[in-house]
Amino acid sequence: MNSVTMSFIVNLDVPDLAAAEAFYTEAFSLRVGRRLGPGAVELLGGPTPLYLLQSDAGSAATEHGDVRDYERHWTPVHLDWVVDDIEAAVVRVVAAGATLEQSVRERRWGRIAVLSDPFGHGFSLIQFSGEGYDALVE
Repeated sequence: MNSVTMSFIVNLDVPDLAAAEAFYTEAFSLRVGRRLGPGAVELLGGPTPLYLLQSDAGSAATEHGDVRDYERHWTPVHLDWVVDDIEAAVVRVVAAGATLEQSVRERRWGRIAVLSDPFGHGFSLIQFSGEGYDALVE
C-alpha cells in the first residue's frame, strides 16, 4: 500500500479580521506570516499555520442556506491549546478578550479550561500531567 504524506492547516472564519488578528496574536503569541489579500491572514508560531478568513455574519456558509453566525456556538471541531501553565494562560487569553466558560478542572491526564474567543468559537486550554493522555490507556 502506498503511503500518502499529509499535513493540515486550520482555517477560522471571523467577522472582523483586524480584531481576530489582535486577539490571536495577543492571546497565543502567534505572529503574522503572510497577508493573503484583504480578507485573509496567516498566523504562525503554533504547530500548524492558522488562517483567519474574513467572512461576514449572515453570509452564505453552505449551498443549503446556512449562514454564518458569530454568536456563541458549539461545534464538534475546536482547538485545544496545550500550555505549560494553565492559570497564566487563562489570565492571558481572558485579558485578550476570551470568555471563560468552565474554570480549570483536574482530569487523570492533566488540567483543562474551556473558553470561547470573541467570535463565538470555543476552545480549550490543556496542561498535561506527566503521563498526559497515556494515563487513559488501558
